[in-house]
Amino acid sequence: MVQPYKRFTDSQVKELIERYLRKEIETRYIQNILGIEKKRFFAIINAHRHCPHEFSIHYKRSTKTRTIPQAVEENILREIQIEKSLIENSDTPLRHYNYSYVKTF
Repeated sequence: MVQPYKRFTDSQVKELIERYLRKEIETRYIQNILGIEKKRFFAIINAHRHCPHEFSIHYKRSTKTRTIPQAVEENILREIQIEKSLIENSDTPLRHYNYSYVKTF
């Protein structure tokens, strides 16, 4: 399902909301057009009522995606270094190992 902010502009959504508030359009019809559920629809309505001049369906993420804490990353790198030293040690018998995973270290 494509998100409404990718398919509609703010002004298009504002127009639909204003028509809903004037009772020209039913809830189900707007939900079908926007492709959203009832809960999301009323969240958008409340956001519009709260501040109609600054209303926008676009959003900014509050945190970066796909990041891990620095301590976790350091621990992963430390474990990979330990595994690399095991691989490089000729006294350790290894038959199968994912060398491509640790070859960059």
